[in-house]
Amino acid sequence: MSHAPDIYNFYVYILTNKHKTVLYTGVTNNLTLRLQQHQEKKNPKSFIVKYNVHYLLFYEHFGWIQEAIVREKEIKNLTRQKKINFRKNAKMEFLNHSFE
Repeated sequence: MSHAPDIYNFYVYILTNKHKTVLYTGVTNNLTLRLQQHQEKKNPKSFIVKYNVHYLLFYEHFGWIQEAIVREKEIKNLTRQKKINFRKNAKMEFLNHSFE
């Protein structure tokens, strides 16, 4: 069974905390909802809650989950500096307003 490309929505994203001391990379099919879930701190033992990570620095859209997962793995293997340099966001500006 074949599908038209890019009919699905998957996102790879990078989050940080207020002081930009940690980076978290994830994948989701609903970035708006995922950002909300991170802010609600549903799992008190998670990395997100422990380091207060919910500021969006970077995201990419994919039409297929397999592509998104491959990209997530690539990003997780990059150095911190290479992650910061994505999309010319070297100033590490928060992008949450794009999904509010």
